[in-house]
Formats: sequence, C-alpha cells, structure tokens
Amino acid sequence: MAAVSIYSIYGHISPIFRRKRFQAFLDRIEPRMEDAILDVGGAPGTWTAQPPVARNIVLLNIYDLELEEEAGKSHGLSSVIGSGCELPYRDSEFEVLFSNSVIEHVGSWEDQVQFASEARRVGRKLWIQTPARGFFIEPHYIAPFIHWFPKSWQKRMVRWFSVRGWTEKLSQKQVDDMVEEIRLISLGEMKKLFPDCEIVKERFLGIFVKSYVAVRR
Repeated sequence: MAAVSIYSIYGHISPIFRRKRFQAFLDRIEPRMEDAILDVGGAPGTWTAQPPVARNIVLLNIYDLELEEEAGKSHGLSSVIGSGCELPYRDSEFEVLFSNSVIEHVGSWEDQVQFASEARRVGRKLWIQTPARGFFIEPHYIAPFIHWFPKSWQKRMVRWFSVRGWTEKLSQKQVDDMVEEIRLISLGEMKKLFPDCEIVKERFLGIFVKSYVAVRR
C-alpha cells in the first residue's frame, strides 16, 4: 500500500474547493478570450482542468516551470520566472491578475504589502485568494489551531502535532523555514492590503470562513 502523504490528501480535498472557487472567479471577473491574464504563483492544472478561458495566460513563479507543449497551446499558457513582490511589468499591463494561495508564502507583513501593491499596480482586475487566519485548521500543516501560537511554538509543534509532521520526515531546519515563510492573513489585514477590492469570504459548511478573496472588477 502506498504511503499516505500530505500531497495525496490535498489531491483528494483541494479539487472540491478549487472547482467551486474557479467558477466563482469566472462569474465575478468574467474573463474574455482576448484578455491577458497573469497568474502569480500559478500552476498549469488550474487552467488546463477547465475549458480555455483566454488566449494569453502567463504563469509567473520563482522557479522554472516546465509546461507541456500541447497544454500550453490549447490553453494559451506560457511561463516566466519572477517574484510577485517585484513584477517585471508595466502598470495595468494585464487585464486580469490571478493568484491562488500565494500571498501567505512571501514572508513578512512588509513583503505581503509589497506583493499586494504590485498586484494592484499590474492588474486591472484582481482575484487574489488566501487562507483565512481565523479558520481553525492550518491548511499547510493540516493541524487545528497551530497557527494561532507564536512562531517559536509552531516550530516545536509542527513535527509532532500536524498531519504534515506525521507524514513527512522533515528536518528541524525544514520546519523552521516553512514556519518563517508562511504568514496567514486576517480579514482586517486583507482590507488594508486591498483597500480598493471587495473581500469575498469563502465558507466551509456554510458557517466557517476558510479563506478570503480580494476581488477588483
């Protein structure tokens, strides 16, 4: 029997939420085939799992992203290396700037402010999603309440009190780096980061707010 990993768990759970979220993106942003879309931190599967929505979709990541040639052609995908905190584009160069679960990975609050500023500068329309700090499950570790503790406590807890810690043989340095990288965002902070956006609340079981989406149309 194959070993259970956090990625196999994500593989079963994430598509349920992502399909619903992508349909909400289509309904609210209404992208057109002629629109240029920048997906900051994006993966090809976000777009290839759907019928083509635009002829020009740029996936920007800090690493080299290899695209399957056929998928790139059929869905208009191309890949560039870059940082969401310093986008190499002109003001309003893209009709749509899309980002899914990325801004919480850029590090400090100051880095998140820079990320949000760059997104607002480069994209005319915005769709930027991030997990809610107030949700009781930390989605990167799959552990309840762990993200509400100080980072120094999280570094000691992740290995022993999270699904990620149980399923992966992480070194203490890997844990430390992960904890320093991830900073979940509150509703008040989202409003500060995206003052010209509507902040949409995604809910779990119709009750709990599990993530926020900054939407500018």
